Amino acid sequence: MRHHSVIHTPKLSDYQELTRVWEASVRATHDFLPDSYIELLRNLVLTRYLDAVMLICTKDANQRITGFAGVAAGKIEMLFIDPDYRGQGLGKKLLNYAMQHLNADELDVNEQNPQALGFYFKQGFEVIGRSEVDGMGQPYPLLHMRLRQNQQRSSHA
Repeated sequence: MRHHSVIHTPKLSDYQELTRVWEASVRATHDFLPDSYIELLRNLVLTRYLDAVMLICTKDANQRITGFAGVAAGKIEMLFIDPDYRGQGLGKKLLNYAMQHLNADELDVNEQNPQALGFYFKQGFEVIGRSEVDGMGQPYPLLHMRLRQNQQRSSHA
C-alpha cells in the first residue's frame, strides 16, 4: 500500500489539494451530478466545508494527498479517495480511524452512488433514514447510515 499506513492531519495549505481529491473522486463516482453543481460544491468545499470538520488524510510516498475524511459531532461528513488510489484500502483505513479515534458512527451517502453505498454496507453500516434532497435542498436523495450496534463493539476492540 506504499506508505499509506499513517493517518495525517492536513493543514490549511493542503486545502487546494484536498479540493482536487474531492473533485476527482466526485467526478469518478457521482455521475448523476451536473458539472455546474460540482463546480458550486467545489467552491463550498474549499471555502466552507473543509473548515467545518476535523480532517484526516492519507498520503503517498511523495507526500501527495491520496484520500481524506472529515468528521464533525460523531458524523463522517466526507470521505473521498483519489480515483488513482481506489481499491487500496484507504477508504477503510480512514473510516476505521474516524470510528475508533474520532467517535464517528454515522454518515450520509448519496442514494445514487451505489459504489459508496456498497462500501459502507460492507463496513457494517445500515440505513436508518432517507432524505429526498441533499444538504443544499437539491433532488439528490441521501441515505442516513449508522454503524450497526454489534459492529461498534467489535470495531473498537
